[in-house]
Amino acid sequence: MRKNFRNLPKFLMLITKRPTEKNVRIWYRLLILIFLFSCSKAPTLVHVKGHKKVLDNITTIIQESGLQTNLGIKVLELESDKTIYEWNSQALFNPASNNKLYTCIAALAILDSNQTFSTSVYQDTTALYLVGGGDPHLTLEQLDTLARTISDTMKLHLGRDYWFQNNRVRMRTIDRAKKINYLILDDSILDDVPHGPGWMWDEGSSWYAAQISALSVNENCVDFYVTPGIIGQPVLIQTNPVTDFISITNQSKTVNDTTNFKELKIERDWKKQTNSFTITGNVMDTASTDTFQRNVHDPTLYSGTVFAEMLQTRGININHVIKGPLSSGAMKVTEHRSKPVNHALTEFMKRSENLTAELLVKHIGAVVYDTVGTWNNGLLAIKSFLHDTVGIDTNTFRLSDGSGVSRYNYSSPEHFIKLLTWAYNNKVFRDQFLSTFPIGGWDGTLEDRIKNEESTAKIIAKTGTLSGVSCLSGYIFTTRGDPLAFSILMNGYVDEAKPFRNLQDRIVSALTEIKL
Repeated sequence: MRKNFRNLPKFLMLITKRPTEKNVRIWYRLLILIFLFSCSKAPTLVHVKGHKKVLDNITTIIQESGLQTNLGIKVLELESDKTIYEWNSQALFNPASNNKLYTCIAALAILDSNQTFSTSVYQDTTALYLVGGGDPHLTLEQLDTLARTISDTMKLHLGRDYWFQNNRVRMRTIDRAKKINYLILDDSILDDVPHGPGWMWDEGSSWYAAQISALSVNENCVDFYVTPGIIGQPVLIQTNPVTDFISITNQSKTVNDTTNFKELKIERDWKKQTNSFTITGNVMDTASTDTFQRNVHDPTLYSGTVFAEMLQTRGININHVIKGPLSSGAMKVTEHRSKPVNHALTEFMKRSENLTAELLVKHIGAVVYDTVGTWNNGLLAIKSFLHDTVGIDTNTFRLSDGSGVSRYNYSSPEHFIKLLTWAYNNKVFRDQFLSTFPIGGWDGTLEDRIKNEESTAKIIAKTGTLSGVSCLSGYIFTTRGDPLAFSILMNGYVDEAKPFRNLQDRIVSALTEIKL
């Protein structure tokens, strides 16, 4: 046996020997070197004839910024399919909300663009049933309309019994209404896992980390309206909705100077998974009303509690709100249908809605595998689509959620350029896909960025932001109308994001002047 090993390279023979401290050290160092050489790639700059001046300008912008960050860039001219600039284009980065590009194109390809999401109310002899259909945009007003319809329906039946039947039948109807003491909440179309894989434990009560449920309302958040009170007294708090589902401890103070001023904070006790909110800090007495959005724990029960309170204001008392399946004998009384999927895609891309993204992932899983929608089957369906149809090697990146909140996501500029190129060249999806993007200097998350009213160039792109992460990927239509696909990914900085966003904007603005 040992004869066979004599012909091996010396470093491989180390593993055939009895382990010693020296051999272990050598082997450990060897593994580190192999890892570094296999994973690192020197920044490359691809020059295309006639573009050198512009590209040198971009490189100068990057180098003279003095910003310290891991940076990856790729820019592709779509008509010729030529790479005109790249810098660490195959390196992996956390893409933050650039992940929504994968979710959006998969939803366009897999889901029916005219599909709507329902929120329905059923009734049997003892209970009302509120059934969630995974609508990401159900509003409090729409939920209240369902409550009003239920109330009006019951009153109509009672009146009809009084006018057209005898008093005995009317009394029986009233007795039946009194028996409806239960509101049962059915969110079973999707699984009940509330957080995406890799979501950080300390995201807390921030609106962007709202829990996921098939029965969601008001983005699974409570709106806090904060107004200055009397100097020295707590600030004035109003909420929407007004609900007993939450409790508030107001330890804030209205002040008239900035001495020892403390920023106002509204925090939910998320560690104990409660809906108890504590308000601390200060507000100047001259301040105008400000709005804070905070998420809730258990959005299904939140939606049901608020709905029961809406019913109560209309004379229908619900004594018990519980989760459970829809009874087979229950009859549908009313329902609300959302706007079509294509509208949801536009909203979630322009506003970068995390809740919508994750609900879409689970809907995709439900459609493809004809079962309860989960993150596992939804992400599997998306990755299969990206691999089989778009042509992305899904073994070279990691997809852990649909929104980009997860710290486990990893993609390269190369991956995003592959996606953007495929979508642009696909006549079926191109127009719908492009229409979902925020427009530079105009709307969405780019409303206040890349403004140049004198330029005829157009930039549409998806932003991506987490702590230490800033990304921008999309399309540039140059001053000459030439289409470019670009992806700029930045990771690992420790300062605020604004200077890095400004660098992205300067790069994109320089690219608009390319003359192809």
